[in-house]
Amino acid sequence: MVTGSYDYTVRLYDFHGMKSDMRSFRDLEPSDGHPVLSVSWSPSGDAFLVVTGAAQAKIYDRDGRSLGEFVRGDMYIRDARNTKGHISGLTGGWWHPTDRYTAITSSEDGTVRIWDTHNILQKTVIKPTLARPARTAVTAVSYNTTGSMIGAGLADGTVQVWSVGGKFGVSAAVGQVLPPKPQMVEKQGWTYVSKPNQLIRDAHESGTEITSLCFSSDNHTLLSRGTDGTLKVWDLRRFQTPVHVHSNLPAAYAQARAIFSPDESLILTGTSGARDDNMEGGSSEGAVVFFSRAKNELIRKVGMPGNVTALAWHHRLNQIFVGLGNRKIGETHALYDLTRSERGVVAAASRRPRPPNPLDYTPPVIIKTPHALPMFREDPAKKRKAEREAMKARRPDPGMVAGRGKQGRLGATGGTLLTQHLLKQRGGLMAPEQEMDPREALLRHADKAKDEFSAWTAAYRATQPKPVYDQDVGEDEAEE
Repeated sequence: MVTGSYDYTVRLYDFHGMKSDMRSFRDLEPSDGHPVLSVSWSPSGDAFLVVTGAAQAKIYDRDGRSLGEFVRGDMYIRDARNTKGHISGLTGGWWHPTDRYTAITSSEDGTVRIWDTHNILQKTVIKPTLARPARTAVTAVSYNTTGSMIGAGLADGTVQVWSVGGKFGVSAAVGQVLPPKPQMVEKQGWTYVSKPNQLIRDAHESGTEITSLCFSSDNHTLLSRGTDGTLKVWDLRRFQTPVHVHSNLPAAYAQARAIFSPDESLILTGTSGARDDNMEGGSSEGAVVFFSRAKNELIRKVGMPGNVTALAWHHRLNQIFVGLGNRKIGETHALYDLTRSERGVVAAASRRPRPPNPLDYTPPVIIKTPHALPMFREDPAKKRKAEREAMKARRPDPGMVAGRGKQGRLGATGGTLLTQHLLKQRGGLMAPEQEMDPREALLRHADKAKDEFSAWTAAYRATQPKPVYDQDVGEDEAEE
């Protein structure tokens, strides 16, 4: 099993090699600083596709070795059909359910792209039909069970469906002749056009993300899940109004999924808890919700310790794997029958972990930013209060008691404050309104300056000009 998370890592688990501690045998970080949004296995199970928040998806083999990375497009080319890859962050992607050499991705650049996973090249660019000329992100994309249909959900609440063209089983490898066996398996003659076969506007509330789409095996029913808190069931033969709307299903993350059970009698989706800042993790518990497809009614709800996003019901193991988490933790839980389940996670749960060995080496945890740890974080309320007090400290004290100085002035009442008394009597300072003439205030220090600085200025006295001051002129001289 392979899992991806918002902590940028992909973890690989082997049920036959695990013990009850449920540790992964390999951890990967496909793209530095970008969360993992989607992982999917190839139909042959020898490789898996990893879609992150970056513009390039990657392919790994089942041992975690990198097999290739999709090409990034040129952001300066205006027409997205002419770029070799996505130019903005990805939002989702899946491997073709039957074709080993085909995968699909969606992006915030408003396109859906089909890739040749054998040559790691782009094959087709699909641009959804928009109501107005503006770039609209494609938030969800999905194949049907045979790969003959593609569904996409847009950020404006639109759902669009394309049908495949061409012949099944025909190889369309250009410039490279493959061995006979891959030629029989490869189905790269499939073609798609940008005009959708079916389109419904305002399928979900505009401005909210459509988180997932899921087709039934008979290609008659489509499930759409959105962050507007609804799960809608559509009939593709009458694609105008939903058959049923399940509401009050909050979704805090853009990866909340809705799936069918293996026999397609049940519909499953995950919910998120209401946000609560007082709780550890920031939100209360979510749940896995089961609906009857025939009666469109709630059958069961299984509580989970976090927001439920990813769901997978394995048809052979008959176990439900649930991806959940919040701002602090991320976990994968397995739901299984106590009497019928014998393989999968049950095989690992019965084995005891190896006892610790004194020769085991665990590398020390290196904390690069210690002040980012929870113990060093400041309480937001205390931080805001300290900021307000700091702002007050920058302002002049206007005075709160009569008789104190205001705005830097000394008290005018002859006051009782010791500081003001010392400033008046010993410091020689006076209030601005009590200050004498500015010229007299400067000349009263002249004698002191003459005595102290005469040793340094005596050499310049002989060359200094005689000062000429303005003198009163008598009336007779003024007339002359």
